[in-house]
Amino acid sequence: MTHTPLRILILGGTGEAMQLARALEGDARFAPTYSVAGRTQNPRLPDLPCRSGGFGGPDGLAEYLGREAIEVLVDATHPFAARMSTHAVMAAERTGVALMALRRPAWIPGPEDRWRGVPDMVAAAQALGTRPRRVFLTIGQLELATFCEAPWHRYIIRSVDLPSVRPPDCLCITERGPFRLEDERRLLQHHRIDALVTKNSGGEATRAKLEAARMCDVEVIMVERPRVPPAPAEVPDPKAALDWLGAHYARSRPTLRGV
Repeated sequence: MTHTPLRILILGGTGEAMQLARALEGDARFAPTYSVAGRTQNPRLPDLPCRSGGFGGPDGLAEYLGREAIEVLVDATHPFAARMSTHAVMAAERTGVALMALRRPAWIPGPEDRWRGVPDMVAAAQALGTRPRRVFLTIGQLELATFCEAPWHRYIIRSVDLPSVRPPDCLCITERGPFRLEDERRLLQHHRIDALVTKNSGGEATRAKLEAARMCDVEVIMVERPRVPPAPAEVPDPKAALDWLGAHYARSRPTLRGV
């Protein structure tokens, strides 16, 4: 007798989500679907059934989970996708679907780092001050409008796609991580960066900019993570997520005896 595969919905968009999805490719125990928000042009996708776009809030997500007979919901979204993570918790509670969140640990400053923690982008823009500075923005595209209110700074902006809304005096660099330490150090020195504004996303793909900032004595304006409701199960990395899914599969598919 063959057990039916565990039906999984992965809310993706991060490197860790991609690593997990690729680990599930070809594993007969699992039938995963990979979902992305659809905000990035040409997103990286695994060799799995994929969908793009929103669900229509927690009600829409709950309806999708029921319609597709999803048994496990994996929240592997960006640490700053607080709304989606909140909707995942709400939808899982309403449907009884098991929820596991893959949440990478936040970065922690070392003794030689010059970090200033702020709660949001408005506070980050204010922290730059009124004196013109050369600022490296690595915050994505969606919140650049905040820095249009501080046009006296010179901004170097790095994002996956070219932002449609950006400060007047800026240079845009379209690149996708991971980034090498030497390249990050060279960028800070070449553009004579005074301050780096970034989100406390955690992870290894973009950590090098923080090391480069320490080496170059650049101030880091660190936007702290938004609060999200806790998930019933939380793991720090793709390996732990895969182990959790394997254990859940074993619990939900009784072992045949005497066969």
